[in-house]
Amino acid sequence: MKPDPDTTAPSASIFGRVAWWAGRTEDAILAIALFLMALIPVVELVGRTWFNTGIPGATEYLQHLTLWIGFLGAMLATREGKHLKIAAAMNWLPPRVSRVVDYLGAFISAAVCAGLFGASLALVVAEAPALPSWTAKVIPDFVEHLLDPFGLFESGGLTTIGGWIPIWAAEAVMPLGFAVMAIRFILHASKRAWVRALVGLSLPGVMLLPILCSGSASQLVLPGLILLVIAAALGTPIFILLGGAALLLFWGNNVTVAAIPAETYRIVASPIFPTIPLFTLAGFILSESHASERLVRVFKALFGWIPGGLAVAATLLCAFFTTFTGASGVTILALGGLLLPVLLKGGFRENFSIGLLTSTGSLGLLLPPSLVVILYGVIAHVPIIDMFKAGLVPGILLIAPICLACMWQGFKTGAGRAPFRPREAATAIWIAKWEVIMPILVLVLIFGGFCTLVEASAVLVVYALIVETLIYRDLSLQVVVAMLVKCAALVGGVLIILGVAMGLTSYLVDAQVPMHAATWATKHLHTKWLFLLALNGGLIIVGCFMDIYSALVVVVPLILPMAEPFGIHPAHLGIIFLANLQLGYLTPPVGMNLFLASFRFERPLTTVSRDALFFLFMMAAVVLLITYVPWLTVGVLELLQ
Repeated sequence: MKPDPDTTAPSASIFGRVAWWAGRTEDAILAIALFLMALIPVVELVGRTWFNTGIPGATEYLQHLTLWIGFLGAMLATREGKHLKIAAAMNWLPPRVSRVVDYLGAFISAAVCAGLFGASLALVVAEAPALPSWTAKVIPDFVEHLLDPFGLFESGGLTTIGGWIPIWAAEAVMPLGFAVMAIRFILHASKRAWVRALVGLSLPGVMLLPILCSGSASQLVLPGLILLVIAAALGTPIFILLGGAALLLFWGNNVTVAAIPAETYRIVASPIFPTIPLFTLAGFILSESHASERLVRVFKALFGWIPGGLAVAATLLCAFFTTFTGASGVTILALGGLLLPVLLKGGFRENFSIGLLTSTGSLGLLLPPSLVVILYGVIAHVPIIDMFKAGLVPGILLIAPICLACMWQGFKTGAGRAPFRPREAATAIWIAKWEVIMPILVLVLIFGGFCTLVEASAVLVVYALIVETLIYRDLSLQVVVAMLVKCAALVGGVLIILGVAMGLTSYLVDAQVPMHAATWATKHLHTKWLFLLALNGGLIIVGCFMDIYSALVVVVPLILPMAEPFGIHPAHLGIIFLANLQLGYLTPPVGMNLFLASFRFERPLTTVSRDALFFLFMMAAVVLLITYVPWLTVGVLELLQ
């Protein structure tokens, strides 16, 4: 992999050299942090198993490494323009209109980040020791009120991580991250200095707005929310929409906005969250190496003899990758370019091939060790192992009809079929043996009780690194570092969404929205089956307009109380939730997988949507089956207990 020349050579100007070195330092810190995150649990596991010792405070270090990777990765995502968005690029707009839209989006994004910076700073100060008395003479009253409108400066106290790192020092990455993101949004607004200056100089006024307009706060909430929705529709990041909404709602109800970073810290630094960057990193290692080519050969050798075997192999390979990369679109981006030529060469029609690869981009979502299954378990307080057991049969059921469709296509056209050769199958398996056993290794570690889920994910990362760098030698040190940075940008983009979404969820809970929703559901939806039907329709719509991570954090706390009066098991509800959001990814015109496939295959969005429609209907039928036959989840769960 050749490094990007634009990012590996500093500019001739002093500013360019400083920016280049700052960027390289940022990349190095992120790469080291991700590597340490994988190394610490493995060292802890080895020490505990063989030497009856471990790393004191290892869990706390991992939790706060996740926090730092999340915010530094979000800074990197801002630098690279990689934040998840609801809308696609507005390239169809006239140039002048497009520039105005960019200015507006940059201003709103920077303003929201500035507001979150102030809220985060207040939280950090609350965790730090009480400020000495002389600060009253140095800090003007209006500045203290701006940064700490609810008197958090007086709280004092000092909590440590691992017995020596002050917790406020770890939390300081939150205001730092929001400040840097605000600056970068300003710099991205335009190359013209006057535009940057105008946007930047307006931010202090925006930060003073809550004080100046405190008397009419409630009246300004609705116009502010409408502006945020319009900005999101025009291309501002999802986390800006969610974070800005949380700021407005808390401010409008005279509640401290420090609750937002407090909830961000609580969820991102939770014990199970290190699995998200670790499993994502394992997926990146596989996608950046030649593992996909070796696995294509394995699946082709094993299933190529059946009608449409090549397409069946592609389906299974995509499901395999999605279990490790989650619903991030990595599967389509990493495998699409490899598998499309293979399918076309095998005799499959282009529309079938594109529809298949688009629909299989999130096909393994319910199978272990899926990140979204883990996240649902955390939010809904369902044991992760139970969620994995409940998702086994539904996950297989979603894959099976796609494979049958591939076989039918192969039977009709004769495409994708080759004679079974035992020697070729044995050779392919032997060459890819270190990668073939990866899912087996993870399942044995998790279900065998040999280690925790976090340790299993770390073992997988270290194992994958050793296999791809030392055994197959696909990845050089330079490529590994670049891969770590790319992974950190994706993880940061996801974790920042989860963090601010948790702040919004906190407001909804405080406003008793879940309780009111549950009351409405029991009053108007008289049967369990009617509720499930309404739930299916609502979740598909949610999946169209929200990424799966923010939907999990915002929507799950709302539907859990609604489902409880109808006696729906939380694990069954979780599988229904994830399966429907998977459908939303394929629903035209705004499903995320449709945009990714359109980008990857260089085809119009309408063409990709039409090609995926057949698979969408097929998967929808399976989702209805999963919804109305609880035994497929709850029954299997009880059977495997």
